[in-house]
Amino acid sequence: MTPEVTSFFDDATNTISYVVRDPNGTACAIVDSVLDFDYSSGRTDTKSADEIIAFVKEKGYDCQWLLETHVHADHLSAAPYLQEALGGKIGIGDRIKIVQDTFGKVFNEGTEFQRDGSQFDQLFVDGDSVHIGQLRVDVLHTPGHTPACLTYVIGDAAFVGDTLFMPDFGTARCDFPGGSSETLFDSVQKILTLPDETRIFVGHDYKAPGRDEFAWETTVGAQKEANVHVGAGKTKEEFVEMRDSRDATLAMPKLIIPSLQVNMRAGNMPEPDEKGDVFLKVPVNKI
Repeated sequence: MTPEVTSFFDDATNTISYVVRDPNGTACAIVDSVLDFDYSSGRTDTKSADEIIAFVKEKGYDCQWLLETHVHADHLSAAPYLQEALGGKIGIGDRIKIVQDTFGKVFNEGTEFQRDGSQFDQLFVDGDSVHIGQLRVDVLHTPGHTPACLTYVIGDAAFVGDTLFMPDFGTARCDFPGGSSETLFDSVQKILTLPDETRIFVGHDYKAPGRDEFAWETTVGAQKEANVHVGAGKTKEEFVEMRDSRDATLAMPKLIIPSLQVNMRAGNMPEPDEKGDVFLKVPVNKI
């Protein structure tokens, strides 16, 4: 089956969110939504999410799933806000528990922060399948960028999150806690075993040098042939050396501090204090 895919590009974070519809009905899923956040003021905004809500309601779609490919470090998830407006279950990989344990310690969350993934409605493991209407969703565990990264194969389309970018931009970084360039290479090979004509939808695009337009759809065949990091038969050893060297030069994403705290809670803010005020922590020399 070929799902109908509608893309929403967030300029502030270079994130692409997707509405994926069963071509035989109105059932849909939303992949990797964005809650707008201004770090300098600490203010949230729902403009990006409201655009998706308006689209889904205008089309008369039935939102059944809010799918997260991983715990994002560069933007906040709007999944709870979308769920309140549209319904649907929030799903992520079962390895979220590892991420929660790691960053629960980094942010000194204490015992009140549950590290069992219970903030999410569904925890997926490799090989799981669910449906969006009549449209089957197959779950691939594709770690390396983070321990909990998933690829959702929906009909002839694969939503890879940050694991792969467009062929001219390469692959995700692997230097976050729990990341591994060796593991990422293996995960990419897993994705590349899909049929060559499988459409790949990436989680971000930053316009590679020489490209004038943003892009986020490619194919397995194009990745095999032309991905600058893993294509054209590059070996695992070559990739690991390149990836580790490159990662050592990269700055942390500007929204990593708020993103991790919110996204490991399924897009929810930390519990408010007795006055109803919400606070995010900034760990010093920890990330």
